[in-house]
Amino acid sequence: MIERTEMSPGAKVGNDRRVSRMTSEGTHAGSFHSSDWLLVLIPGLIWGASFLLISEGLEAFAPGAVTFMRIAFGAVTLWFLPASRIRVERADWPRVVILGVTWLAFPMTLFPLAQRHISSSLAGMLNGAIPVFVTIVAAVLLRRWPGRWQVAGIFVGAFGLVLMGVRSLNEGGSTALGVVLILVAVSSYGIAVNVSVPLTQKYGAIPVFWRAQVVSVILTAPFGVFGLARSHWATRPFLAILLLGIFGTAVAFVMMTTLAARVGATRASILTYLEAVVALILGVLIRNDSVAAIEVVGCFVVLLGAWCTSRVDAPHGH
Repeated sequence: MIERTEMSPGAKVGNDRRVSRMTSEGTHAGSFHSSDWLLVLIPGLIWGASFLLISEGLEAFAPGAVTFMRIAFGAVTLWFLPASRIRVERADWPRVVILGVTWLAFPMTLFPLAQRHISSSLAGMLNGAIPVFVTIVAAVLLRRWPGRWQVAGIFVGAFGLVLMGVRSLNEGGSTALGVVLILVAVSSYGIAVNVSVPLTQKYGAIPVFWRAQVVSVILTAPFGVFGLARSHWATRPFLAILLLGIFGTAVAFVMMTTLAARVGATRASILTYLEAVVALILGVLIRNDSVAAIEVVGCFVVLLGAWCTSRVDAPHGH
C-alpha cells in the first residue's frame, strides 16, 4: 500500500504554497505509468464488487447498519498501520472533516438506501458518473478546464454510462428514486476527490483518510445504532460488510487518494469507469441481472473514455 506520493522538490514547494486551497494540481501531468494504471485497476475492481457486497449486506442488515459497519471496519483496518499516527496540523482539520462528510458519511448513507430500489449493477454504472462531477468541481476551484483529451474522455465515458443505464431508467418510479439518490451521492464524491489532493500531497493518503474515517464513524453512529436494532444476524451478509470495510472502505480509498494526489482529481476519477464495468459484469454473473446489447456497447465506450482521459494534454488557459 502506498503511503505518500512522490514528487519533485519544485512540486513540493508549489504544493506548499497551495495547501490552503480546497484543491490543487497533481504532481504528474504526463501519461500514466504502469504504477498509475495499477492504482486505477485495483480500486476499480474492488469498488466494482462493492455494490454486490452492499446488496449482500442488505439481506440481513438495515441501510444505516451497513454504512456504519463498513466505515468502522475500514477505520480499524487503517488504525493498525503506523502511518495513521502521522500528525495532521490543526489548520487542516476542517478539510479533513469535509472529507469525512462528503466522501464517507453522506454518500455512503445514500448508497444502501438507493440499492433498496435499484440493482447493484445499475448502482455501479451510475457511480461511474463521478468523473463528470469531479471535473466540474475542479474547474470551479482551479478556475480552468482540463485539457482537450481529458474533457473528451470525461464526456465519452459519460455517454457510455448513458448507454449502460438508459434501459433501467424505464422501470418505474422506485427505480427513479434510487437513481436520484445515487447521483446525489456521486455529486458529493466530486467535492471529496478534489479536497483530498492537497492534503494527501502534504501528509500522505493514510493519515488523512484514517482521520476522515474517524469523523464519519462518529457522524454515522446514531444511524448505525438505529439500523442495528432493526437488523438480524446472518454470517454471509456480515462477511460481505467486513470485506466491504477492509477493502472497499480502506485499501481502495487509500489507493485512490494516492492516485489523485499524483495525477490530479480529474484523471484519477476515471477508475470509476472501470468500476462501472466490473459492477455490471458481477451483477450479471452473481445476481442474475439482465443485460442488453446497448449496455455491452456502453462498456466499451466507457473504457474508451478512460483511455482518452489518461493521455497527456496541456490544460486550457485560465
